[in-house]
Amino acid sequence: MSQVFALSIHAHYRCRHSGVCCTADWDVPVELPVFRTLEAALRARTLVPQGTPHDDGDLLVTEDLPEDAAAILARTEAGRCVFHHAPSGLCAVHRDLGEPALPATCRHFPRLAVTDPRGTFISLTHFCPTAAAMLFDDVPIAIVDNPPAFPPGEYEGLTADPEAFPPLLTPRMLMDLPGYAAWERHMVARCANTSVSVESILATLARDVERLHDFDPARDTLVGRIASLPPEVQPADAPVALRDSLAWMAGVLAAVPEDLRPVLDDTNLEAAYQVYVRPSWGEWQAPLRRYLAAKAFANWTAYQGRSLMAVVRGLTAAIALVRVEAARRCRDARITLDGETLREAIRQADFMLNHLAVGEELAATWSRGGPESVG
Repeated sequence: MSQVFALSIHAHYRCRHSGVCCTADWDVPVELPVFRTLEAALRARTLVPQGTPHDDGDLLVTEDLPEDAAAILARTEAGRCVFHHAPSGLCAVHRDLGEPALPATCRHFPRLAVTDPRGTFISLTHFCPTAAAMLFDDVPIAIVDNPPAFPPGEYEGLTADPEAFPPLLTPRMLMDLPGYAAWERHMVARCANTSVSVESILATLARDVERLHDFDPARDTLVGRIASLPPEVQPADAPVALRDSLAWMAGVLAAVPEDLRPVLDDTNLEAAYQVYVRPSWGEWQAPLRRYLAAKAFANWTAYQGRSLMAVVRGLTAAIALVRVEAARRCRDARITLDGETLREAIRQADFMLNHLAVGEELAATWSRGGPESVG
C-alpha cells in the first residue's frame, strides 16, 4: 500500500456524527458485495432501517444505476438515508454491521484523495461540518506523512496510472513528479505564511507560475527552479467589488449539470459585500489560509487541467465562491461576517466545487483562463 500524506489541519480528523452526509439527499451507490451483505442482514433483521423509504424497498435497484453499482440506498421523503438514526446521528449499517459493510461512498466521505506513484494524498471536503470547523483550529499548516486519521489503505478518488503523464507545467510542457511534489509543497508553504492575506498568496502563486514559464529542462531541474523562486510576497488586497468573484462563480455554476444547478440570487449582494463582508474580511485570514491550503493540496485540477496556472485559477475561484456565499448569508441575516457565517460559506463553496460541479469541466474552464473565458 502506498504512503499516505495529509495536511496537519486534517491529520486528526474524526467523524462527529453531524449527519450532513446522511441527510443531503444524495444517491449513494452500493457495490455488489456490499449489496449482498446488506440484503442478507435486512432479511435476518440484524439490520433494521431507521426511516421509511420514499420509494419501495431499502435498497433500490433501478435501470440507470451508476457503473459497478448493484443498488442505491433508499431515502426518506425528506431526503435522509433510511439507515441514518437521527437521534444519535449514527449510521445503523456502521453501528450494527461495521465499517466493511458500508458502501464505498460512505466509507470515504469526506476524504478527497489523489493517488499517484508518490503515494496517496488526502484532503477533505469542507461541506462536512467537522472538516469545516477544523479550519478554525489554531494548527500551523504543513504536509505530514502517516497522519493518524488516515492509515495506509485503498482510498477512493483520483488515481493516476503509473504510466500516465504527470501534471502539465504549461500546455506545452510536462512536469516530472519530483517537480510537481516541489510545487505542491511550495503552494502549501505560501499558505502557511501567517502574515499575508489569501489574496496576496494567490497573487504570489500566479507570479510564481509565470516565472516558471521559461523553464528549460536542458539547463535546470524543476525542483531547483521552484526552490529559487523569490521569497517576497506579491501584495494584494481583498477586491473592492464583488464583480470578479461573481464571474468566477458563474464559471463554477456552468460546470454543474443543469438539473442540479442552483440559481444564484445576487440581489443586493454587492451592497452586502461592502457593508457586511469587506470591512471584516481581514479578521478571518487564518481559516481562509487553511482553506486555501486544503484546496491546493491533493489537487485534482493538476491532473485534469492543462497547466499550473489552471490550478491557481481554481484556488482563486474557491476563495471567490467563499466571498459570494459570505455576502449572501450576511445579506440574508443582516449581520457582519463572523466565524459561523464564514464556516457556512466555506461549506457551501465546497458543496458546489466538490459535489455539484463536474471536476473535468472545472479543470477545462480554468485551463482556458479566468472569468472572462466563461461561456
